[in-house]
Amino acid sequence: MPDALWERIEPILLEDAPPPPEEHGGRGRIDWRAAFDGIISRPRSGCQWHTLPREYGDDSPVHRWSQRRCRHGVFERIRALLVEECDELGEVQWRWQAADGRPGKAPGSGGKQTGPDPTDRAKPGTKQGLLVEGDGGPLGVVIAGANAPDFTLLEATIRAVVTERPDPEQVEQHLCLDAGYDNGPARGVAEGHGYVPHIRPARGGPRPERRPGRRKARRWVVERALAWLSKCRGLLVRYDEHEENSLGLIQPACGLLWYRRLHRIRAA
Repeated sequence: MPDALWERIEPILLEDAPPPPEEHGGRGRIDWRAAFDGIISRPRSGCQWHTLPREYGDDSPVHRWSQRRCRHGVFERIRALLVEECDELGEVQWRWQAADGRPGKAPGSGGKQTGPDPTDRAKPGTKQGLLVEGDGGPLGVVIAGANAPDFTLLEATIRAVVTERPDPEQVEQHLCLDAGYDNGPARGVAEGHGYVPHIRPARGGPRPERRPGRRKARRWVVERALAWLSKCRGLLVRYDEHEENSLGLIQPACGLLWYRRLHRIRAA
């Protein structure tokens, strides 16, 4: 982990720190920075906790350390900090946004937010709903069962945006969606949150006439963001039983995408 990223993360971790060991007894604290490196490494490599390389520390305390931060929303706050820093630099493109969902396998997890995957012979699966800004930066992410239609996750995905959106009356915001959202409920959710919806018509439906000079909808940015996240092998298959642990794995991966943008801006 770069020093610049750790300097941003450490204060948030200290806010969630348990009492010092000398006050309640027991073993001393683990190396937090090594533990966080291990948490980043696990979704990237797809390994299980018990196969985590020893350079990150013993797998049991690192696992417990991760679970505590997932329950308390620490990884979400870290991502929010990085989004806000990009926003202060004017690098969050609020004007054009896009949302979509992606199914994934969940063999034997048996936890909540799973369901029969209609694209995989009704095997247990999960689905990730993602909302991104105009350049593909993740703003909101949720998980649900694989049998949940994409449009049913739109409300929760918009509400999961980790930072405050600009006022739609001051900054016009367009939301690009594919044909799976071509229905009244999805359109109502988008308009209810102040978006101008751009929804691809369902197959066989009437196509709106494109006005001269109108910008083409940018749905591909959310597909690209999902492809970026697919590079993390641990996010393709869900093995965590608890919902907060599964969602907690996604948060650092999304945060890294924002940090890379910050690093690119600083280096320019």
